[in-house]
Amino acid sequence: MLLTMASVEQNIRDNLSFLGKDLLENIIRSALIKDIPENTEILQEGQYIRAIPIVIEGLIKVYSRYEDKELLLYYIEPFQSCIMSFSSALANEQSKIYAETEEDTLAILLPVEKVNSWVRQFPEMNTLFFHQYNIRYNELLETIKYLLYHKLDKRIYDYLIEKSRVKGSKTLDLRHKQIAYELGTAREVVSRILKKLEKDRKIRQEGRLIEII
Repeated sequence: MLLTMASVEQNIRDNLSFLGKDLLENIIRSALIKDIPENTEILQEGQYIRAIPIVIEGLIKVYSRYEDKELLLYYIEPFQSCIMSFSSALANEQSKIYAETEEDTLAILLPVEKVNSWVRQFPEMNTLFFHQYNIRYNELLETIKYLLYHKLDKRIYDYLIEKSRVKGSKTLDLRHKQIAYELGTAREVVSRILKKLEKDRKIRQEGRLIEII
């Protein structure tokens, strides 16, 4: 990232102003601000949480894994955090999720021992994570609705639309295997549905590139 430390700190103050001046100064003083390269695994299932991220720039993918399949749970976008990490950290439980950077990411890493004290000292810290909980709960309801009422072709197309939104581009560099992992299905099924979407003129494919039309 090309941002100076002063501009990063000002960015934090501007975008997290609802946390209040005192808590923000504690965060800036105690948290680690870190550049994390694309495709870096930052958390595995079974690990104890040492730090809770807030993304400043970039994107973090949170997912679960069973045998050789992955299931995308949510993305952590700029100035969002990870409710699953927060929950495990407060309970001192092992992580139930994996987290990996989807692109080069600049993040604030909040030390868990500080978060535990900030939650008691600053009510605004609870506001941050209650907001994250509300976002993820609504996403979960949408996911259940999709699984119950929508065919896989719609799920895949909506997945591509969401991926396009969070990446800010209508052209995606995606392997069919990655889509299959994140949606918990088979690569062959994904390939077949993408061909159908292309025939329906909803997408265009060229190699690994998928363009939303």
